[in-house]
Amino acid sequence: MRSDEPMRPLATIAAAAMGIAIGLVVQFAQSGRGAAPFVPPLSLAVMLTLIAALLLTLGIRLRRAVVKGARPVNPFSAVRLLATARAAQLVGGLFGGFGGGLALSLLGRTVPAPISLWLPMLLVLGSGIALVVCAAITEHLCRIPPGDGDGTDSGEAEPGPTGQAAYRKP
Repeated sequence: MRSDEPMRPLATIAAAAMGIAIGLVVQFAQSGRGAAPFVPPLSLAVMLTLIAALLLTLGIRLRRAVVKGARPVNPFSAVRLLATARAAQLVGGLFGGFGGGLALSLLGRTVPAPISLWLPMLLVLGSGIALVVCAAITEHLCRIPPGDGDGTDSGEAEPGPTGQAAYRKP
């Protein structure tokens, strides 16, 4: 996959499907052993949400730096942020699916589960979805605006120090 193409949603959907399957297998294994259902810690949902907020913040800062042009942008940092955003989409899909699979296994019970059992599962599901959305927005923010760096802007060509034409912004 090239860095200028957006990530395909099929990969995120596949990660979510694997998370659902893992969540269901974990709950069925717990049930088969006669143990209580697995309840994810609330810190998992909090950390996924914090990572989503951090990614979005870094993406907005990068976009502002590119649009304003007040300070130079390190291209390696931008590529790292792009790679992190793409990885976060997969991680968010996997953990969101895991929380959804855990909660899905509780639907077949004859006795309804207490709120303290299924609420953390739904929180993990929601924070996984939030991570996927924030990572997708950050990935979009990491794109180079049209005309920057591709030589297609409408700036005038000026000879550079080596005799090659250098483009300047209007």
